[in-house]
Amino acid sequence: MKINLLAVIITAFLSPLFITPSLALTTTGKNEIPNDKPEKPQGPPTVSAFEGSMTLEHMGVIIKRLDKQAKQTRKGFWEFKIIGIPVIIVTDEKNDRMRILVGIKKVATMGKQELMRLSQANFDSALDARYAIAKGVLWAAYIHPLRALHDKQFISAIGQTVNIVREYGKSYSSGALFYGGGDSEQILKEQLIQQLQKKGLEI
Repeated sequence: MKINLLAVIITAFLSPLFITPSLALTTTGKNEIPNDKPEKPQGPPTVSAFEGSMTLEHMGVIIKRLDKQAKQTRKGFWEFKIIGIPVIIVTDEKNDRMRILVGIKKVATMGKQELMRLSQANFDSALDARYAIAKGVLWAAYIHPLRALHDKQFISAIGQTVNIVREYGKSYSSGALFYGGGDSEQILKEQLIQQLQKKGLEI
């Protein structure tokens, strides 16, 4: 009996755990010898190197390193300044969420062309931090799961959020990536993130 090899491959790709021995055929059509050796028990899942383990307590320590005058208004809420720009951090520990927010201007003063430009920036130059509108205000915002954050990512997020405030009306860039072209302003934006990393990370 001929077996459609393509069908076998597709089935194996879609459902690798449910292939019966009768479908485990070689290209010659002969049955393969089943492996009777018991499978080794798998250990507990490992945590990805890209996953953090952020807590509110540790977040507070990092914020204090960046601004010694930082204020915790209530649990999980901070207000501080980066190069003179007021930054707000709001967390929801129960739902594992956090936000970095910087107010920019009232939406009532903005035109359609300006709003279009912000949408374009959110697609390419703003990157992880984004422009957002809420309660009649234009914000620079970074939103992320709380516990998955690691230190460098958190500090970079603060730097990116501040950068898109500084670059509002100009390049609208967060400074997280440098694509080349001799743009000295881009280098300065990268330097802010690097300076915050150096200041915020424990030595």
